[in-house]
Amino acid sequence: MGSQPMLAVGLDGIAVAETDLSLVDGLNGLLVYRGYWARDLAIRHTFEEVAHLLWYGHLPTEQELAALTDKMKAKRTLPDYVKAVIRAIPADVDMMSVLRTGVSALGNSTHRWPPTIDEVISVAAKMPTIVAFRHACVQGREPLEPDAGLGHTANYLYMLKGTKPSHAHVRALDAYLILTQEHGMNASTFTARVVSSTQSDLISAIAGAIGSLKGPLHGGAPSEVTEMIEAIGSKENAEPWLRDKLENGGRLMGFGHRVYKTVDPRATALRVVASELSGDDPWFDLATHVEQVGLKLLEEYKPGRKLNTNVEFFAAAVMRAVGLDDDLFTPTFAVSRVVGWGAHVLEQAANNRIIRPQSIYTGSMPE
Repeated sequence: MGSQPMLAVGLDGIAVAETDLSLVDGLNGLLVYRGYWARDLAIRHTFEEVAHLLWYGHLPTEQELAALTDKMKAKRTLPDYVKAVIRAIPADVDMMSVLRTGVSALGNSTHRWPPTIDEVISVAAKMPTIVAFRHACVQGREPLEPDAGLGHTANYLYMLKGTKPSHAHVRALDAYLILTQEHGMNASTFTARVVSSTQSDLISAIAGAIGSLKGPLHGGAPSEVTEMIEAIGSKENAEPWLRDKLENGGRLMGFGHRVYKTVDPRATALRVVASELSGDDPWFDLATHVEQVGLKLLEEYKPGRKLNTNVEFFAAAVMRAVGLDDDLFTPTFAVSRVVGWGAHVLEQAANNRIIRPQSIYTGSMPE
């Protein structure tokens, strides 16, 4: 039998592309977007500014920011046939499946290969509207149309909640959305690049990425953090609850990361933002206590494992503080990550080669 390729299960340690979009350094706890610390971007800039950085390669001037903001506002509204598709989906179908279907419905003859920045902007502008439209339908109220007077994040909260959001809530959610726009060659981004590498259209690449993000190992952790903190219920119950979980082989949600072996820089930035937002909020106060106890117990039960708080822990705190239901956590992640997916698809198209790994045959040979 001929020679076979080396095996790298899960593609661990294998680089499949060069990119100037982001650096994810898990050993040192670093996250860089095109030469800028992601944590600084989250604290000092807006969603649209960082999207411009990832799509165009530089932070925008005032004129460039105004142009991008106007373009995104103009692309928010859903075609009537997409609204009809969303209304026709049974109420018990989960939001991520609806989002995947809604995005697929956007595909038409104008979406061809290679993709364009305008196409990326259009999909990124419409995804929050799909989520908010579906959320309203499930709640039994008439969906709101986008408000052209509001920025991207503020409009998303407005369509979800039905009222104009506070500046503090917009700022907090904006920070989360910035910190999750891009994160290297993660599973959903890799999916988008694989699809695009076949010269398939942008819509197919984004729909595939949504399907990948839908999996609980990739996009489901924030809601599980909320469930854990709610189950704990009080500061007094934190240590016995967490200790029991660890002694029975359970996993503490929101701690540890596949990539980061030190402090997750996104968690550091969100901790600052969430603290400013929540103040004396009892739920956030409990979450902070749970984090402290959890870190202490993880060092006791799993010494040397370096299981630090990850972004999902404080993402749960922020999204709970701004009033988002648990079923909106992963869709909101997708609303953010579509920026990175689009940037990677554009990068793939600029220097394309079909992504075609090999497998190792373990079956029998014919006699």
